[in-house]
Amino acid sequence: MLENQIENIVDRDHSDARLEALKQWVKEQLAVSTIIIKPASVDASFRRYFRVWMGDNTYIAMDAPPDKENCSHFVDIAYRLRLNDIHAPEIHAKDLRQGFLLLDDLGDKPYLSCLDSKSVATLYGDALDTLLCMQNNVPADDLPPYDSQQLQNEMDLFVHWFLQEHLHIKLDEEAKNILTDCFELLIASALEQPRVFVHRDYHSRNLMVCDAQNPGVLDFQDAMYGPITYDLASLLRDCYIAWPRIQIQHWLKLYYTQLSMQQLINVEFVKFERWFDWMGMQRHLKAIGIFARLHHRDGKSNFLVDIPRTYDYIVSVCKYYPDFMSFSQLMARLRIHERLAT
Repeated sequence: MLENQIENIVDRDHSDARLEALKQWVKEQLAVSTIIIKPASVDASFRRYFRVWMGDNTYIAMDAPPDKENCSHFVDIAYRLRLNDIHAPEIHAKDLRQGFLLLDDLGDKPYLSCLDSKSVATLYGDALDTLLCMQNNVPADDLPPYDSQQLQNEMDLFVHWFLQEHLHIKLDEEAKNILTDCFELLIASALEQPRVFVHRDYHSRNLMVCDAQNPGVLDFQDAMYGPITYDLASLLRDCYIAWPRIQIQHWLKLYYTQLSMQQLINVEFVKFERWFDWMGMQRHLKAIGIFARLHHRDGKSNFLVDIPRTYDYIVSVCKYYPDFMSFSQLMARLRIHERLAT
């Protein structure tokens, strides 16, 4: 499926003016007259990534249209991560005016393609160690805050793009009030947590399997200063791959112990677990909204297949917390599961 998507991009982009400008810029940076350049990945944003071959060496060229993306954020966060021994790509050249970057190539093996019952313990062990390093060491208090408005805006995507645009549901006042109450609980839980560096997309598509200093970390340009469980929920309750609840509990307890030892938290496990569960709900509501928006607004329909898994996370968490009984009943009344199955 991914190969077909990339081939379609190749066909479309060979006549792309920005791609031609990027090729010329890369040639100038590498001081060569010819290069081989092909799409490296399918992205959910307006950014595009291309793999560049020069002899035996490869690089990644990033095209981020400056009217839609801000490369300076990518450069800033990459510097912070690398300064703290996080394996983010080195930036070899940049042109912020055009929105071009030339980066290290961290390979073509995302976690998602390598995870199985044999590899998961090592790969997730590395990912959790890296996450702890980020949260403990990377300065973030000057980054945009993950505040109540940001959290609300993200969950509004679920209402607008998924319920209304995708499922064509008209919400009555009772339904709107139930959603409001649910969102307020999730926001309050997020805001009571210790704040740290938040990658915001720390999951199996953005972690690369590397022989040294595993994992390579990508897609960090939207980092914020926010809740300590956000990236943990993103990793352990990944929208693209699911693990048994007992396994997630094991990882969660191990990470809780590490956070406590580092004095990053000072709460009982039961409260930390609630933070984690509710933070995951907030993130998954946002993710479902984004997946629907990608389909309806941007013509990127390949993420629709991930909505049922992501929705199941929300439903499973609600079962353990009476606080969300009205929300669960509303989702049942709207027949979300049945609608997703059709």
